[in-house]
Amino acid sequence: MPKSSIKPILGVDIGGTKVAAGLFTPSGKILAASRERMVADRSANEGLKAVFRAIDRILGDAKAPAARSIGISVPGWVDSRGGRVINAANLPCWRNYPLARKVAQHYGLPAQIANDADAAALAYATWGAGAHAKNVFYVSLGTGIGTGMASQGKVCLGRGGSAFEGGHMTINFEGPQCPCGKRGCIEMYASGNAIARMARARLRGARPRNSRMLALAGGAADAITAEIVTRAAKAREKVALGVLRHSADSLAIWLGNIIDLLEPDVIIFGGGLGHTYIELLPRIRQQLKHWAINPRHAQIPIVEARFGAESALVGAAALCVVAT
Repeated sequence: MPKSSIKPILGVDIGGTKVAAGLFTPSGKILAASRERMVADRSANEGLKAVFRAIDRILGDAKAPAARSIGISVPGWVDSRGGRVINAANLPCWRNYPLARKVAQHYGLPAQIANDADAAALAYATWGAGAHAKNVFYVSLGTGIGTGMASQGKVCLGRGGSAFEGGHMTINFEGPQCPCGKRGCIEMYASGNAIARMARARLRGARPRNSRMLALAGGAADAITAEIVTRAAKAREKVALGVLRHSADSLAIWLGNIIDLLEPDVIIFGGGLGHTYIELLPRIRQQLKHWAINPRHAQIPIVEARFGAESALVGAAALCVVAT
């Protein structure tokens, strides 16, 4: 076996507040990890230096074997083929920025980049629940909603490399305006921000006594978060349960469209709300009877992301495996 084939690979996941880096074996086992604070609101160069610090902490370890390549995941619009961050709301320091080239030049290693949800889809197609599946659809359910798809072990990129922005598919053209500019995006109904916003509105309208959500939020409705709604729902608070059920029903409408259009072999729920929606899966399955016309929709597995919060980091490493 060539020596280069057994060298580990470096995965880097960049968010608005953190840079996570991990050294992985070609089989997906993590050997070392580091984390640094991201300075996304400063200059492009300062943002790049934060990435270098996270990588240097791993590569500077005398016990760490030399890496053979670097994979990078970032949120927002990405030109994967050109190695550029086009535009990411959480990374204002970079606009049409050649991040892959900058990293490759600095370390003398091949580097490539992908959207974080795309990378996560590849993680599961390479080492996870979709390792033996032809088409893997991944949805990150958190503050926002991100999606990615891997087909036959490759990320589906679209014509320009920026496809699968599934969080901004409209399910109600008369719905609220999304920050993206469209109306009625699924992100406005099933994301963490949407859940919190809906809960606040319902509490203001109902004025319930002894609200668990208000208690958890210190009495301030504006401080209610999706996490608080989820905790209150577990305690069987009616308003919280109603909010989550409404969000799950909205997600089912969207998911029916995904299934009818793509018919993936497996659907994976990740992100901070992934587990919450897995717990609501019986309701979502029931609603899919009305919103998916594909006669095999019930046969498509919907599973929880086993890599959890590290899905995009593992996916960044998987970029290097697929490229070899």
